[in-house]
Amino acid sequence: MASEDYPSLNERDPDGLKPDGGHFKIMVVDDSMFVTKQLSQILTSESYEVVAIAENGEIALDKYKTLYPDIDLVTMDITMPKMDGLECLKKIIEFDKNAKIIMISAIGKQDLVKESLLIGAKNYIVKPLNRAKVLERIKNALS
Repeated sequence: MASEDYPSLNERDPDGLKPDGGHFKIMVVDDSMFVTKQLSQILTSESYEVVAIAENGEIALDKYKTLYPDIDLVTMDITMPKMDGLECLKKIIEFDKNAKIIMISAIGKQDLVKESLLIGAKNYIVKPLNRAKVLERIKNALS
C-alpha cells in the first residue's frame, strides 16, 4: 500500500515553528514548579522551544538580557517573590520596547492584569491553565 492511503492525522505544522522552520523561543517565568512544568509541556507539544525558566522577576530579567535578541516571547507570572511580574514586565520593556510578554495570573487579579496590559503586556492567561487558551494566546502574540 502506498503512504497516500494513510493521510497524516496532523496536517498542519506545529504553532511553535517559524516560517523559516526554526522554533519560536520562549522563557517561562513562574515561582511554581508545577506551572513551569505544565507550561513547558504545553509549549514543547507544539514545537516551541523553552529556552529558559525563571522562578522570579530578578532571574527572569537577567536571563532576558542574556538571551536578547534571541527570545521571542515570555510568559510571566504576576505574583512572585523578590521581584513580581509587574516590576519585571516594566524592566524588560524598558530594556526592549518590542518585548512580547504574556502575563499569567490566578483568578481574582483583574486589577493587576489590567495594569500589566497598560504597561505593555500583549495578553494574559488565567490559572488553572487551559492548553487551548495558552496556545491560542501565544500564537496570537507572536503573529
